[in-house]
Amino acid sequence: MKGLMQILGASVMVAGVLGSTQALAQPVGLWNTEDNQGQVEVSPCGDKLCGELVWLAEPMDSSGQPKLDQHNPDETLRDRPVQGLRILWDMQPTGDGKTWDNGKVYDPESGKTYQGKITLDGADVLKLRGFVGAPIFGRTSTWTRAETPGAAE
Repeated sequence: MKGLMQILGASVMVAGVLGSTQALAQPVGLWNTEDNQGQVEVSPCGDKLCGELVWLAEPMDSSGQPKLDQHNPDETLRDRPVQGLRILWDMQPTGDGKTWDNGKVYDPESGKTYQGKITLDGADVLKLRGFVGAPIFGRTSTWTRAETPGAAE
């Protein structure tokens, strides 16, 4: 009986450690984009996740003015600065603790909005998949967790 209690106690401890590791691996935080040209702050939006482009390596255009959302299909939004744009929204947890999907991804370089999915690959790597229709018809971008704004690695 004593041996069984020790095994049960050890199992509870292992489950607690695994559970806490899972809880630590969250996409909320600051992420360097794949090319280190920007940083996105991922944060909760109700029970979903959103992301804003909070830092750009080159926030100004060739004339010294802030880069604008000039490719947006909605002409009334083309005067918005790119830095500060919400580029991820409606990312919903799938329940596996590492994937959020059924969201949207906006690409300010093209002005296109895609279906989106984010998956954590460890605590400090985020894979963003933007696609049309099915995930097979898309592209994955790998982001790394950042320490402070503007500190792209």
